Amino acid sequence: MSEPIKVKELEINGRIFEIEFEDGSKKLATINLVPGKRVYGERLYRVAGTEYREWIPYRSKLAGAILKGISTVPLKERDKVLYLGAAAGTTPSHVSDIVGNEGIVYSIEFAPRVMREFLLVAKDRRNLIPILGDARKPSSYSHIVEQCDVIYADVAQPEQASLVIENAKWFLKRNGYVFLAIKARSIDVTMEPTEVFKREIATLEKGGFKTLSTVHLDPYDKDHAMVLAQYQP
Repeated sequence: MSEPIKVKELEINGRIFEIEFEDGSKKLATINLVPGKRVYGERLYRVAGTEYREWIPYRSKLAGAILKGISTVPLKERDKVLYLGAAAGTTPSHVSDIVGNEGIVYSIEFAPRVMREFLLVAKDRRNLIPILGDARKPSSYSHIVEQCDVIYADVAQPEQASLVIENAKWFLKRNGYVFLAIKARSIDVTMEPTEVFKREIATLEKGGFKTLSTVHLDPYDKDHAMVLAQYQP
């Protein structure tokens, strides 16, 4: 890889960057909240005194959605985010970079083994709040999670949109946003993915959401789509 020569903010979000290299290649990146620390083997680049973390679209559905042309990324400094399906912390760590030390990322993960990996990431990032819990039961973590500006959902459940709606009733501010990563094969293996996407989006809209943007995530994630919607109950 050649040396980085230029960094520019993306129009869809001033906290997300594109790094251009001498050979003309480009990479997504966020400013590293914990300089010197990697989360998932990503490369670190220092440009004009600032350290950036490579954001790999094959490892993060949100990065894939950005590269596939999602209309905007309404995440900003100081935002409170409810992240459903935090896994080992790859995408949550980039959300952590974006919202900064004055933001909070409430991170729900169901699997204890995966949560142990996530705890290693959260140890260095004080804005990541790890919660071992079931995203289907928002009442079980209602004593921890505050009202949020954004819900990000990446869960392998049959009723993904319904799960988001239930969490929104508990935690999402009016006119807040949701990112829903729809995993078609987790919902119905017998249906065409496009039909699954349509059905889940229709469920979201019946639950008080206005769809703003939908992108298919191929080739980064097969049979996946990312939906951005606004909560207007």
